[in-house]
Amino acid sequence: MRDQIDHLKPGSIVKAGVSTRYLIPFFSSMVQGGFASPAENYIERRLDLNDLCISHPEATYFVRVTGDSMSGDRIEPGDVLVVDSSRSPSEGKIVVVFYDGGHSVKRIRYVGNMVMLESSNPNYTPIYIHAGEAFSVMGVVTHNIQALR
Repeated sequence: MRDQIDHLKPGSIVKAGVSTRYLIPFFSSMVQGGFASPAENYIERRLDLNDLCISHPEATYFVRVTGDSMSGDRIEPGDVLVVDSSRSPSEGKIVVVFYDGGHSVKRIRYVGNMVMLESSNPNYTPIYIHAGEAFSVMGVVTHNIQALR
């Protein structure tokens, strides 16, 4: 068990920019996980990934993940998280927090009057935030962008 928090590397948080748009064909049909359906291959419209991933451009950040504390949620080192700072953190949400001098990604839990930061990798112990400790939530993670490995 690790009892230290795994901070994100400096420079791994970038403000989202939506001034440039890249319209990519968006097929209206779903992709089959089993047998393919040759009858469906219609392009419905063009889609910009900003429209898919960013609801509040002025409050959105991209964060590159370091560490493996959230691997149980399929959040791996090198993944890029979309973080919306306009959303309120609620029980069980995955959030980016500032704690102990750095930023980290964790699942937030409320235990009595304390906040618990939970990793999804069982090798990490939960972190309890006590009253008076310097702590803030940067935002709620809304998407995880990862390359297939």
